[in-house]
Amino acid sequence: MYVAVKGGEKAIDNAHEWLDEARRGDPSVAELTIPQIREQLALAVNRVMAEGSLYDPDLAALAIKQARGDLIEAIFLIRAYRTTLPRFGYSLPVDTGAMECDRRISATFKDVPGGQVLGPTFDYTHRLLDFALEAEGLERPEAAPEAGAEDHPQMPRVTEFLNKEGLIQQEIAPAPAEDQPDDLTRQPLELPAARPLRLQSLTRGDEGFVLSMAYSTQRGYAKNHPFVGELRIGTVAVEAEIPELGFAIEIGEVVLTECETVNQFLGSKSEPPQFTRGYGLVFGQTERKAISMALVDRALRWKEFGEDDKGAPAQDEEFVLYHCDNIQATGFLEHIKLPHYVDFQSELELVRKIRREADEAGHQEAAE
Repeated sequence: MYVAVKGGEKAIDNAHEWLDEARRGDPSVAELTIPQIREQLALAVNRVMAEGSLYDPDLAALAIKQARGDLIEAIFLIRAYRTTLPRFGYSLPVDTGAMECDRRISATFKDVPGGQVLGPTFDYTHRLLDFALEAEGLERPEAAPEAGAEDHPQMPRVTEFLNKEGLIQQEIAPAPAEDQPDDLTRQPLELPAARPLRLQSLTRGDEGFVLSMAYSTQRGYAKNHPFVGELRIGTVAVEAEIPELGFAIEIGEVVLTECETVNQFLGSKSEPPQFTRGYGLVFGQTERKAISMALVDRALRWKEFGEDDKGAPAQDEEFVLYHCDNIQATGFLEHIKLPHYVDFQSELELVRKIRREADEAGHQEAAE
């Protein structure tokens, strides 16, 4: 805290008041409401929920408003609030295979059961500013619903087509004793990390960092040529076992983005040539993050497949997992704004001493 700044606590109180005024902005402009943020800035809300590890659109919207749109600050607020919540138990693994998809595409097969559902996406827009959005209060005609978007047909996983032919690496279920993975929200990260813990870290990781790591794998660092086997976005049921009842009940629904990549693999001494998988799962419609996560997940699996360590950043578990958390990074970065007067004075005195000694040595050599 800036206790040493002129004015002390009064200055800090004034800074807080000024922040409140800056957050509100021009009083003649209508105040932004939580429902407006939740409904109209949904992708920002989704990111805050994903990296804050708390699925609550209203609280995420509130955090965005409080943080003046600074998403990392909003994520920090959500994580801090999350630590105050009691843990009642654990839900069962969600069944994304039964997802009610609003968007589902595959870059590997054109015709898939259930069809390609484009859904709400920027993929096919022209990236031109739409000045019609400035016309506030005007209702736009409702778009016709996309075929298949309402009745939610069955959509089997695309990778199962490769699985039937034995052309893709099998995902082996964990042993019963390993059913409960470590919880990164309750325990510090320890290395080496098992894949479930790595996936937790990536899904909480900063979208920009994970995107950069994924991009590096495509450019040849940890050469890793991926295909998007399937990208699906939709609603899944969350169930929990109730001991008193002896069976599981549905306790809610969440919107998820799931991505499964199909990657080339030339084989090893123990494995035949086949395709391998990368996996990403994130709260809300967060497809850029889910795809990036899948690419980095696959890059981190190089030991599992007996591949060579190319020394790429995305293959370095410690580098990726210790640097992807934007809250830890922000805290370490921004602490240098705080007073370091004593540290700097010692550094300053050291530099002055070294310069004096260098000058004295120079004068002595000149005299000789």
